[in-house]
Amino acid sequence: MNGALIPHTPIAVDFWSLRRAGSARLFFLSHMHSDHTVGLSSTWARPLYCSPITAFLLHRHLQVSKQWIRALEVGESHVLPLDEIGRETMTVTLMDANHCPGSVMFLFEGYFGTILYTGDFRYTPSMLKEPALRGGKQIHTLYLDNTNCNPALILPSQQEATWQIVELIRKHPQHDIKIGLYSLGKESLLEQLALEFRTWVVLSPRRLEVVQLLGLADVFTVEESAGRIHAVDHMEICHSAMLRWNQAHPTIAILPTSRKVHRSHPNIHVIPYSDHSSYSELRAFVAALRPGQVVPIVSRQPCKDYFQDSLSPRLFVPLVPDSVQQYMRASSRKPSVHVLLERGLKRPRTRGVVFESPEQKAGQFQADRDSKKAKKENPFGNPGRQPSHHPLRIQKQLFPDLCNKEWDEAAPLAASRKMVTVLTAPLGFSVRLRSSDEEFITPETGEEIGGGPHLVPRGDRGGSAASENQHVRSGQASPRAPRSKAVPLLAPEISGLALKYLLTPVSFFRARFSSRVFDQQVEKHHRFLLKSCQRGQPC
Repeated sequence: MNGALIPHTPIAVDFWSLRRAGSARLFFLSHMHSDHTVGLSSTWARPLYCSPITAFLLHRHLQVSKQWIRALEVGESHVLPLDEIGRETMTVTLMDANHCPGSVMFLFEGYFGTILYTGDFRYTPSMLKEPALRGGKQIHTLYLDNTNCNPALILPSQQEATWQIVELIRKHPQHDIKIGLYSLGKESLLEQLALEFRTWVVLSPRRLEVVQLLGLADVFTVEESAGRIHAVDHMEICHSAMLRWNQAHPTIAILPTSRKVHRSHPNIHVIPYSDHSSYSELRAFVAALRPGQVVPIVSRQPCKDYFQDSLSPRLFVPLVPDSVQQYMRASSRKPSVHVLLERGLKRPRTRGVVFESPEQKAGQFQADRDSKKAKKENPFGNPGRQPSHHPLRIQKQLFPDLCNKEWDEAAPLAASRKMVTVLTAPLGFSVRLRSSDEEFITPETGEEIGGGPHLVPRGDRGGSAASENQHVRSGQASPRAPRSKAVPLLAPEISGLALKYLLTPVSFFRARFSSRVFDQQVEKHHRFLLKSCQRGQPC
């Protein structure tokens, strides 16, 4: 990760490891190359400052939320707070880094003095003419791109390298040209080649989207056969790809880079076109600024000794204001308010346990006991299978004739489309058989039954007795009958048969019964009830 935490400040540039960020509170992104965005992803949830082009690419390609991105105009100075009360502020100015689309240098000015952070940049003399650097401004600390800080590495200017590429292409007038690039950068080189050879440059849709942001000439397309110059990912240029391309059409490949590259095919050409400053350019830049100290951005490649003769006398370490210290300490102790809010929204809400009232629970004990008893007796005949509690299935099991027979005469309640259904509650549960606006009425007395879970009217010779685990429900609302009269559930022709089926206790049926003896068991039960009534016994 090519980033830095600036000591004695809450500033971090290209540094996205919050675990290691310590007291950093202000985060800046110099450009969108992957070695400067390590750790930056869609989960980022702190304010982040960058250029407008980088802001677009950051949201587009890394899906960082727009609510955290603060786009700062290039070439302008912006005042940002350094504490929570607005007592300490700093000025930050963004300057073009001549590296890739959206790349900038940051000039920070505050209690810490003046700090210039170049990020990745290719030096040009015009940079010294930037308003923020004119007038001999003292740079106390210079964070310097030292990628090519090696006296043994001689690099041509970008213009010279461009003409090397042009001459190479001219030597191959009949060849297709594959130019290997990173996902971002060198778009101006492609534009110059297109204008020089009057051809379209074929790009990927993603790179074309970037080019359209830059206001370059209209020389780019995504149509493969439109032009002879194709921009491809630098990883695509390899021996196997060269063989495949040359089988279709004569092709050469160009890698514009200052890095050492192994050439795996004779038609692969490496041209030292670099987006990083050369050693001689770095020397000229540091000599012009005369900073108090130089801090290399690429830490694995130290370069301090190369600039000792160009440095100004070191200044003392600044004192951090109390309000800034509190600001930095607060950030290390706890996350920002925005982070807490976001975590609160994402965290699932814990649901508590809902307890039933003792009055409601007491009415269920008897139903649970009967259900367990019915399970032991296993009236359904299959000891390895739990009885089905689906209303329609139970209706078909207990009323085979009613479910299969087509009736010529309608029941009195047919106008309201009422159904009679037997429900058996699953073990451990009770079944509520009516909604809050329904009321059931007993066939005998016409009294309204309350909200209890069971229907247990007293029977007479008509056989209107219900077991404790069977219930009657009406599918839809119907006009309420007068309280002084009973409401007939079915037509007279079938009331005897249906009520016998309905009012026979489940526990009465023998185990392993079949449909052939089902009616016989029902009749046997009601003959027993009839004899009991005739003898004067309770029925």
